[in-house]
Amino acid sequence: MSVPLLKIGVVLSTMAMITNWMSQTLPSLVGLNTTKLSAASGGTLDRSTGVLPTNPEESWQVYSSAQDSEGRCICTVVAPQQTMCSRDARTKQLRQLLEKVQNMSQSIEVLDRRTQRDLQYVEKMESQMKGLESKFRQVEESHRQHLARQFKAIKAKMDELRPLIPVLEEYKADAKLVLQFKEEVQNLTAVLNELQEEIGAYDYDELQSRVSNLEERLRACMQKLACGKLTGISDPVTVKTSGSRFGSWMTDPLAPEGDNRVWYMDGYHNNRFVREYKSMLDFMTTDNFTSHRLPHPWSGTGQVVYNGSIYFNKFQSHIIIRFDLKTETILKTRSLDYAGYNNMYHYAWGGHSDIDLMVDESGLWAVYATNQNAGNIVISRLDPVSLQALQTWNTSYPKRSAGEAFIICGTLYVTNGYSGGTKVHYAYQTNASAYEYIDIPFQNKYSHISMLDYNPKDRALYAWNNGHQVLYNVTLFHVIRSDEL
Repeated sequence: MSVPLLKIGVVLSTMAMITNWMSQTLPSLVGLNTTKLSAASGGTLDRSTGVLPTNPEESWQVYSSAQDSEGRCICTVVAPQQTMCSRDARTKQLRQLLEKVQNMSQSIEVLDRRTQRDLQYVEKMESQMKGLESKFRQVEESHRQHLARQFKAIKAKMDELRPLIPVLEEYKADAKLVLQFKEEVQNLTAVLNELQEEIGAYDYDELQSRVSNLEERLRACMQKLACGKLTGISDPVTVKTSGSRFGSWMTDPLAPEGDNRVWYMDGYHNNRFVREYKSMLDFMTTDNFTSHRLPHPWSGTGQVVYNGSIYFNKFQSHIIIRFDLKTETILKTRSLDYAGYNNMYHYAWGGHSDIDLMVDESGLWAVYATNQNAGNIVISRLDPVSLQALQTWNTSYPKRSAGEAFIICGTLYVTNGYSGGTKVHYAYQTNASAYEYIDIPFQNKYSHISMLDYNPKDRALYAWNNGHQVLYNVTLFHVIRSDEL
């Protein structure tokens, strides 16, 4: 029992003892012992009744009766109140004591009621305090677990950011290099301005050499800037709404200057016709196009146009075909060894997407899966002329679990789905034969991605999203090394 309950019990016990003592002691203090009467003359009185009158103020009352030694009757009576001697000190004391006892009894009753009420309140508060104590223990334990989770997340983030510190240091050096380029350009501009004023006062051969050297360095710098690690994907830009739920569209990353043709292929099987639009503007605003008929229907949506030829997977086979769009002839066919086909190892959305052809800054790629690699993704870099696999990497990522995939600067990026909420969450670096899990948001605006390819010329992702042709800009993290320039 708690301390407050013990204190209340002690108070109640003490009050009960006081009441019992007063009820037993007060009559003897004032000489009102009603059980015995003594004879004045030494004779013995017989014991008789000793009942106090119910109301002494009303009439005469016989208190007791007895006989003495001579046989005379002796009676003790109580006279009415008005006949009593008001100066009797013991009577006054008795009256005062009785009044005090009555007052004390009333006070004790009030105190008892209050004590009982307070006892109930204390018991209720004790129960509530125990409940609060239990809740505080739960909150404390939950707080510790939450702090542990936060600490773990922060530590993981720090481990992820720590490798970027030396990269940032290199970035500072790269910024200085760009400033040097800027100063050299300003110097050359100043020299050219002086030459406009004074013809023949400067060595043209030396000037041409400086300009050529600077141009080569700038071109090398821009080439370095073209590659990097994917860090972000922009919101989608809807170019056009046309076709079925599945399909592919693209431009040629190696097309010469001024060649802005767009290629359009609706569906993922049982189709041979490729549309050619003269420009992106024509594709967006008109239905004027030239149609090319392929010698075989294609399979899936993993076709690419590269250097004037279209590369596609022949329907229900693991054969890759290179078809020249200008002469409309087959230039090369080759089987992709051990590659699954005919919906054996497709992307999560299906659609005969077993073999996906891709292009990046370094050339032509094929992404597929084999039995030998347990249905996990296989990456092969292909010779664009002979279609021979130059190098192959086996990953541990199941192809059927991938929503879509694309390659940037030799790194394969895989989305975690094709419908609803989507993100890029897996990357395999072929230059290091290593992978990592990442978290790059990807807005799936129309809820069904059936084609996603990177164009290194535009530095953009081309997507077919539920009958909408969509573009995404990408953000790459670059590192320029001055010793390579």
